[in-house]
Order: sequence, then structure tokens, then C-alpha cells
Amino acid sequence: MSVHFTSISENNPVKAGDAEALLKPFGLTIDPAEAQDFHTLLAAVHDCAESVAALPDYQPVPDQTKYPRENVRRPSETEQVFGQAWAHRFLIRGNPQGGPLAGKSISLKDVIAVAGVPQLLGSDIIPSWTPTTDATVVTRLLEAGADIHGTSTCENMCHSTSSYTSAQGTVENPNARGYSAGGSTCGGAALVAAGIVDITIGGDQGGSIRVPASFCGCVGLKPTHGRVPFTGIASGDAMNDHTGPLSRTTLETAACLDVISGYDGIDDRALGSSKPGSTRFAEALQQYPNALDGFKVGILVEGFEHSAVDPHVKGAVLIATQKFKDLGATIEEVSLPEHLQGPAIWTIQQRIAGAQTLLGQNTGRRGLYMTDMERARLPWTDDGFQRAFPSTKNVIINGLYLMQQFPDLYGKTANIGRLLSDKYETLFEKYDILVMPTTPVVAPRHGKRELPLDSLKPSMGLTINTAIFNVTGHPALSIPVGFAPAKEDDQIMLPVGMQIVGGLWQEEKILRAGHVWDTHFDWKKMHYHTDKN
Repeated sequence: MSVHFTSISENNPVKAGDAEALLKPFGLTIDPAEAQDFHTLLAAVHDCAESVAALPDYQPVPDQTKYPRENVRRPSETEQVFGQAWAHRFLIRGNPQGGPLAGKSISLKDVIAVAGVPQLLGSDIIPSWTPTTDATVVTRLLEAGADIHGTSTCENMCHSTSSYTSAQGTVENPNARGYSAGGSTCGGAALVAAGIVDITIGGDQGGSIRVPASFCGCVGLKPTHGRVPFTGIASGDAMNDHTGPLSRTTLETAACLDVISGYDGIDDRALGSSKPGSTRFAEALQQYPNALDGFKVGILVEGFEHSAVDPHVKGAVLIATQKFKDLGATIEEVSLPEHLQGPAIWTIQQRIAGAQTLLGQNTGRRGLYMTDMERARLPWTDDGFQRAFPSTKNVIINGLYLMQQFPDLYGKTANIGRLLSDKYETLFEKYDILVMPTTPVVAPRHGKRELPLDSLKPSMGLTINTAIFNVTGHPALSIPVGFAPAKEDDQIMLPVGMQIVGGLWQEEKILRAGHVWDTHFDWKKMHYHTDKN
């Protein structure tokens, strides 16, 4: 390692004792004989940092002449729907020459950068910040002819699978007011399910696409890790970061995936992805629209038998799974006990990496860093911490504790994550897809912002079948397969989601299974407690 400095600037703020103060919280000291040298070295690195800070940043420059942002605004009361489903309204018209998504209306989860549009992150910890660049997925959607109509509300710092934690307000389930729309892509799922937009782009780091898709009754896809670049999207843990589409049909979801997937030359998560524009998922679905002859479907026992799975949800998904037989597939039960380890492995990964990200300490990836956002939200203040939702406070507290008490544990979760992934890949040598309930229950009632345990309770246990596939990176699709009664009122019927999981980079298989199912059966006519057929 080389040290590069010539002389210390006259206005350098580093003082004697600063180096010692930095080490004190760790119980470390500096030999007095070495103190002056380390003072000089610290002062030198400060001058180096000042010189780098003065350089212009290097952000992708969006074409706002071709794609101007029209009438950016916070929605008025009359514009707002399902409580607070919209974060910001605006219009960016897609490529006038058309494309595969021409005429499609899009909303974006409010963690996806759009130049000139303030981003709220579902929070009021800091004032909104305004990106200067567009996320890669935004550019690709516009080039494909889609029109972007706004950003949709997400949960507070994306730390919830409920839909009442956003500082901007509650998002209502479009099927029943007072019930959760899921999280953290809550606003977008409600807009899609209600037909207000055709497609929303969500983020999924534990189930945040698939849970709201399940609760609201739409199709939600978490692609293979790295299939879609995460460039320009607020991150939690790069190992678990996924972005993907929600729509009302599997075919539309596939068409969107064709547009947004592929390495963009920036995000190292997408290094293994295909060349942009090279996939033909939607075309493949239309070539095999009617049957699943030869398909082998595995019913994952652990996904159904977990104690948290409501009997109505279990029954509805089992009935839906059996319908694959009518489409030519063969069905078998399969067991993978390690599936039950997923929530614990995911929790440790997310707490440690989540705390590092929130504290500005997560490094080591090649990609686009949103430096404007970092300057806006750091350093933390106690005032900001007190405004944070309990889930965000808990991430920081848990992460700091785990890093202090279990210094090797994050690495171990990464290793065990590979083990889990390998075990699933072994299953996919025999089975084309695995199925299970997306969520163990239908949408619950909204919670309330109360003491931490009460505030967090509505989200507990919802990701028992989703989070593990963020750890392993496997593609997973949630499709609606019917209705089941609400826990509190059996007269209120809410959507049930079936999760279809495939091998790594095998999106075509899960999309094909979902497409054939949703074109042959009308899920809206399937009410579990009245229609068992």
C-alpha cells in the first residue's frame, strides 16, 4: 500500500488526539511514540479526501430532451387512490416510434431513481432528495415505448411487508379497505390490481414484489439475482437485491422482463445476465400457450406444512396446483427441510448489511452509487432516528449488535446461502418448477404505529416462503389463484397467491407455467370456502 502526500494544508482540521479518539470505541490505543506520525497520516488522508470530494461525480445523464418530465407533483387528494398509493405524479412519454411496451402505463416503486422527481423512500427521516439520473430500468422502459405515470408509495425505508408504515400514509388493499396491500411495493401493487396502471416496477429483497402481488391479486416476478440491473435503485443488501415487474397477466410480466433485463455495463450484480434485448420470454409463452406436457411440478411440503400457513390458503393453493395435471404436467410432493432455515439466514444477512447500508458503511461493489442520496441522509441525527419506523431502528440496533458479537456470521450466512442454493438446484435437475403458497395468509388488517413489537407484529412471518429465494437468488413468480376468507371476517374474500419457483436463470419455465395456468383458469371465480373445484 502506498501513501501519497506532500504537505499538509494550512486549514487542515485534523487535531492532535483525533486518531486516538477514532480508536477508543474499539478499545484500541496508539503507542505515544507513534502518535505524531499517525496524526500526520490522518491529516494527509483528510486533504486527499477533500481533493476527491471536489471532483465532479460521474452519473449517467438521462435524455430529458427526448423524455421530458411533465408536471411533477405530489398528488392532490382528488388524484390519490387507495389511501396513499401514489408518491409523485408526472408523465414521461415513451419512445414516439413505439416498441414492445408501446401504450403501456407504468408506475415505479419510490426507490427507483427518476431524474428531477423527488424521492421519498416512504420516510420522513430526511427531506425528499431529487435524483439527477434515471435508473437503468427507467431508460429501458421509455425506449420500449412505455409511458411512466408516476412513482408509487413504498413502505418506510422498505422495511415492512405491511402497507401502513409509510410516512406519507397508508395504502389500502384494492379488494377491501382496512386490509394490507402488502409491502414494500404496496402502492404499485394496488395500482396494478385495480387497473390504474398496466405494470409497476418493484423491488424485492425478501418478498417485496411477491407479497403485495399475493395480497392484491396480481402477478409479481422476482427474477434470478442479477437478471435485471439494480442500477439507480436504493439498496439494502446487494446479495439480496432484486427488481422486477408486477402486472395483471404473466404474459405482460414476461414482456416487461424482456425489456428491462440484461447487463448494463454498470451493476456487477448483472454481470451474468444476458445481453440487453436478447431474451424472448413473451414470444416463448405464445409458442406454448395451451399445455405443460412433460412438465414436472414439485409440491414443496415445507412450504405448505409450516404452522403459520392458514388452512384456507393451503387448500386454495393445493387446489390450484392440482390443476397443473389438467394442463399435462405431472405432480409430486417433494421435501427440502433446509427450506425452513431460509428466514433465519435471510434475517442475519439483512440485519447486518441493512445496518451497514443505513450507516453509509456498505462498500465493495462495482456499480452506480447515488451520492446525492448519501449526502442527504448522512450522518444520522437523533431527531431522524426518533422519526424512523421501529423496523428501521431495529435493523440498526440488530446489525450493530450482530457485527459486534458475531463477527463471522455474515460470511457464514453467505456460505450457507450457497448451500441452500445448491440443494435447490439439485431439486431442479428433476423438477421444472416448485410450488407453494406465496404468503401463509391472505392480507391481514392494517397495524398501527405503536410500541415496536405491536408495530412490527403485522409483518411477522409473512416471508417464510419468499425470503429464502432472495438468499438463493432463484427466480420466483407469484400468481393469483383464487380467494380465501379474511381471518377476522369470513364474508370478506381476499386474493391468494401461489408461488412458482424455478432453477437459476430458468425464468422461461416459471413464466410458462404461470401463463398456461392463468390463461386456462379464471382465478376471480375461485372462492375457496364456496367453490372447491
